[in-house]
Amino acid sequence: MSLPAYATIPERILHTLYLIVCGLIFLFLILPILIIMPLSFNVEPYFSFTEGMLRLDSDSYSLRWYKDIFTNGMANPDEPVFSKWFADSWNNSQWVRATRNSFFIAICSTIIATALGTLAALGLSQSEMPARSLITSLLISPMIVPLVITATGMFFFYSAAGIAKTYLGVILAHVTLGVPFVIITVTATLVGFDRSLIRAANNLGANGWTTFRRIIMPLIAPGMISGALFAFVTSLDELVAVLFLADVEQRTIPRQMWSGIREQISPTILAVATILVCLSIVLLTTVELLRRRSERLRGITPA
Repeated sequence: MSLPAYATIPERILHTLYLIVCGLIFLFLILPILIIMPLSFNVEPYFSFTEGMLRLDSDSYSLRWYKDIFTNGMANPDEPVFSKWFADSWNNSQWVRATRNSFFIAICSTIIATALGTLAALGLSQSEMPARSLITSLLISPMIVPLVITATGMFFFYSAAGIAKTYLGVILAHVTLGVPFVIITVTATLVGFDRSLIRAANNLGANGWTTFRRIIMPLIAPGMISGALFAFVTSLDELVAVLFLADVEQRTIPRQMWSGIREQISPTILAVATILVCLSIVLLTTVELLRRRSERLRGITPA
């Protein structure tokens, strides 16, 4: 935001210092993330910039580690890129298998977390809801309690239930971690919700499902989608719960990266991290666009 023309010199100096401080904070937060991107194109198996990279020598950059995402673990990685090559990569590549598991678990947990979180937010938004503050605190507690404690409790509980080391156990754990994000975003959307629309629908003979489908859901859809995206990213990035609850068959991308760092230092981890960062940027941009759309629908900002 630019200063008005009548701003004094001290105000302009303070505004400039404010912009500089904000820029430095932004660089402090973003540089550790951005630095992995050029390193992922290193032709050498190092986690540091080589002399050739610093000289911007084209021979020092390669897509070698991005290719390794598909070939690591393949039976015949040197075969021509035809159907057999893709089948070999799909069935045997460690990173491809981890990607399959991550997206399967993330999609399933996101769908369940969005449904449960939306229902919880609708219930908590009712003024006659008893012990609303206590219930809200309990539902969002997975965001507050240290994840190691939560994962330990899940491990003992799921082991007793017989679902530890299974896809169901991992999905339910990710649902637990994703529900708070859905509750918060949907509740924020419901703050400006006009409840006279519900009463009008009831007066016109609409039942509960019709009212939700035709009135409530279109208006809270931006909050639902935002919460679903946050739940999806949370599931996609989760490591601690996977370490406690997943077996070899349920190994996800973060678990594969963790194993890669401990067992063999490979820049393939940097290539995967770069892809995840780009995916996160796309999802966060979508969340911001949905937030602005929600504000326009509620009349907070001009169209």
